[in-house]
Amino acid sequence: MTGKRITIFDTTLRDGEQAPGASLYPHEKIRIAKQLERLGVDVIEPGFPISSPGEFAAVQQISRMVSEAEISGFARAMKEDVDSAIRATADAPRRRLHLFVSSSQIHLDFQLRKTQQEVLSMAREMVAYAKQFVDKIEFSPMDATRTGDEFLFEMVEAVIAEGATIINLPDTVGYALPEEYGAMFEKVRRFVRGGDKVAYSAHCHNDLGLAVANSLAAIQHGATQVEVTINGIGERTGNCSLEEIVMAIATREGALGVQTGVHKEHIYETSRLVSRMMNFPLAHNKPIVGRNAFQHESGIHQDGLLKNRNTYEIMDPANMGIPRSMIVLGKHSGRHALKHRIRQYGADLAEAQLDDVYSEFKALADASKHVSDEALLHLLDDTVDGFISPYTLIDLQVITSSERARVASATIRNNLENRIATYSGTGEGPVEAVIQCMKQAIELPIAFTDMELHSLSSGERANGEAAVTISYDGVDYRGVGIDEDIILAVAQAFMSACNQAVSANVRVETDRAATGPA
Repeated sequence: MTGKRITIFDTTLRDGEQAPGASLYPHEKIRIAKQLERLGVDVIEPGFPISSPGEFAAVQQISRMVSEAEISGFARAMKEDVDSAIRATADAPRRRLHLFVSSSQIHLDFQLRKTQQEVLSMAREMVAYAKQFVDKIEFSPMDATRTGDEFLFEMVEAVIAEGATIINLPDTVGYALPEEYGAMFEKVRRFVRGGDKVAYSAHCHNDLGLAVANSLAAIQHGATQVEVTINGIGERTGNCSLEEIVMAIATREGALGVQTGVHKEHIYETSRLVSRMMNFPLAHNKPIVGRNAFQHESGIHQDGLLKNRNTYEIMDPANMGIPRSMIVLGKHSGRHALKHRIRQYGADLAEAQLDDVYSEFKALADASKHVSDEALLHLLDDTVDGFISPYTLIDLQVITSSERARVASATIRNNLENRIATYSGTGEGPVEAVIQCMKQAIELPIAFTDMELHSLSSGERANGEAAVTISYDGVDYRGVGIDEDIILAVAQAFMSACNQAVSANVRVETDRAATGPA
């Protein structure tokens, strides 16, 4: 079934950047804008031009370089704002102006200190003024969900009469319930003169955790555009999350009867880029892109997933560009999950060996909560004759300084060739120094692509967990290390990921040798 197309309006660079601590440099905004265009969003709101010279310049440059997405110039219902937005977006191949003014009585009384008629006059005059320059005008009565129906209808009717083409009804403080928010769209469309001649947009905040639900309710009641941010970032608790609503629409397309034009395979990389640039780490349980979204520790779940992914997952993470690492080893894990993980290192254990490893694994998991790749490999090396892992990190030393480059030295055993060597490296930080010296031991062109650091407990002796992702030959490999020394945990995680890559490469080379030339 092909449903109607929902316009995805991304305001990460405007509303999202208003989150405390999320401020971006102009070059960072430009990079994110390029990625949003690659992601396939329909509209990009690149900032608030009047707010600063740097913001104006960033909006202007993004307007010039974006060719696929429409650009939205954001402005209060004030002439200087509108003029600034018009100038900043003048070179965009396609653009609209997005005007707003408060409409709720609490905003009028305590923020604007204006009467309803004064605000109505501002809205009418500025929409008419903007219409001289741009055909496509979006108008937002701010705090619409706390505005009485009578005044909301009057304001919407006035701006439609002056040429507004898109009416955005924002839940500015995340107050509405889905049935209330959907009903508001229904009422405006039915009772406002000209209300059936314009498009409607939903802009929802997440103060009660209802931003996605409210946006879906709006779609079900006639909205054809949703305003979103990457990772749901935004003021207070954030906005409707792009990845959540896009995947809700894709997963339940049969029930909703709509679709988007977002290229889902770029969701994960876009999420990671915004998270890094805005310095906003993602919660482990964040839907779609959170660390735990497609990971499973329960033995029952792991067994089902290994037999058929659909038993416990309603989406395929690969479709969103998310690296597959669904099995997390802990005290709830079962034999099937452990056997699966061991096979990733190229080892097939006899049942008696697996029994021994599983018994020791359970004892370790009960004692430490988490079982890192490094700890698992030690268990395996103690069980089998020889080494499972191609490389073993024997010793690591890091010298740090506040004024000089950091220096690292790593002693690594090459188990494939039965030799030990020591390598050294330098870097701006200790992690870079460690990775630089360890790369020298690995005989493959490994690319270090991502790293996550987490504290597993509190206090001075807290364990730190590092998750490192590397890339080799177009495939990502992820390793996890746990230690009181977080730099050592990073080294262990990097070593684990490299061991997986090398093991996979060894299997490929072995298969080629066995089959002979094509």
